[in-house]
Amino acid sequence: MSGAKKRRVAVVTGTRAEYGLLRPVCQKLLASDELELELVVTGAHLSEKYGGTVAEIEADGMPIAARIPILNHPSTDLGTCLTIGDAVGRFAEQFSASRPDCVLVLGDRYEIFAAATAAAVLRIPLAHISGGDVTAGAADEFFRHSITKMASVHFPSCSQYAARIIRMGEEPQRVFNVGGLGDENIRTMRLLSREELGQAFGFDFTAPYLLVTYHPATLGGDPAAEVSELLDALDAFPEMGLIFTKANADAGGEAINALLDRYTASRRNAAAFTSMGARGYLSAMNFCAAVVGNSSSGVVEAPSFHKPTVNIGDRQKGRLRCRSILDCGTARDEIVKALRTALSPAFGLQCKAARSPYNGGDTSGMIVSLLGAFLDSGLAHRPKMFYDMPACAGCEKGEEH
Repeated sequence: MSGAKKRRVAVVTGTRAEYGLLRPVCQKLLASDELELELVVTGAHLSEKYGGTVAEIEADGMPIAARIPILNHPSTDLGTCLTIGDAVGRFAEQFSASRPDCVLVLGDRYEIFAAATAAAVLRIPLAHISGGDVTAGAADEFFRHSITKMASVHFPSCSQYAARIIRMGEEPQRVFNVGGLGDENIRTMRLLSREELGQAFGFDFTAPYLLVTYHPATLGGDPAAEVSELLDALDAFPEMGLIFTKANADAGGEAINALLDRYTASRRNAAAFTSMGARGYLSAMNFCAAVVGNSSSGVVEAPSFHKPTVNIGDRQKGRLRCRSILDCGTARDEIVKALRTALSPAFGLQCKAARSPYNGGDTSGMIVSLLGAFLDSGLAHRPKMFYDMPACAGCEKGEEH
């Protein structure tokens, strides 16, 4: 398409973790001869309370087309509703003014749902990364599937999730299994050494430590009470250093972060960070003894490092599991029991044999290439048709399953 006008792809990012995954996609869009990056930054990136992580994007030299601050309401369920309403309007104004050829979003957060809603109503083709999975313990569950139904093209991270998207009525020619961006990062990013980590974060990474992240589950439960149980459980392992990454901008996140600040202030072997950046976080995961908490990184990224994960509660319930993951409840004794198993030599051998289901190769390159081809095709602006899966013989006879 030499000499042709580039198509603009508006990429929306609102959190540190999401940007870490989208970074290689953005880099390949910048290098593309066919597509042009229009980076829209929002959410926690623009809030000092959550680390002001837009600075990490700026440090990468990534051009930012628009900054849309939306976190103007309390971190409550009502506040989240009001934020979504405000955000839909702000994204609609941005997309209406810039008229990108496509909006590209990742995942399942409420601000991403708002951006997807604005794009869909404005009839701008929507591309969605990481659809099709299940997290039954979080409100992200219905945000994710709602985004799937608004999207024109899908980039799930494994074959099982691709199949689920098709079962949701999405046309197979719009669904591409590209593997996981997190797995690609682990294979391609230059990670920091223990010494470089120590210099960057002022912590001793040469001694054994746990990497801990706990977010509000958003569908029931008391986040502060659950974190108190977790902290009591961690006290049973005084020989371990503790690296905490703070909670995200969901209802209950501020209460969790306040607990972490009080806990780490009184312990020399513990530190809490609002953001370590993608390289810092993955480097810390590379050397940790185990990943602990309820972050998707323990389920999706940790298996690529062959690290044990103690996955607490229901937030990740339904995601595809690897043999390196131990699920447990939120009570102190359950967490202690799971951690003792995770740190055992026998389970360490099991983790070494585990294989991640998210290895797709050049995931970011495939996304950019397939997106360009999609925008060239007639599918980009063709109304979606609901795809009915071929019925089995029992269904055709009206039999119950």
